Amino acid sequence: MAEVLVQDGETLENALRRFKRKVQQEDIIKEIKRHSFYLKPGEKRRTKEALARKRNRKKRNKDVE
Repeated sequence: MAEVLVQDGETLENALRRFKRKVQQEDIIKEIKRHSFYLKPGEKRRTKEALARKRNRKKRNKDVE
């Protein structure tokens, strides 16, 4: 869990900025979105394969250029 202590003389905006950066580094938002709904194993497999195809397609297009 991300935790940020506000230091003496530090503005709340700076502390909030540090907190957001820490949350992003720890992939907390991604984890919450992943657990927010249930995917059947077949659906999970299909989405994983679709992402792999997309990655490979991007890589091939990048190599062609």
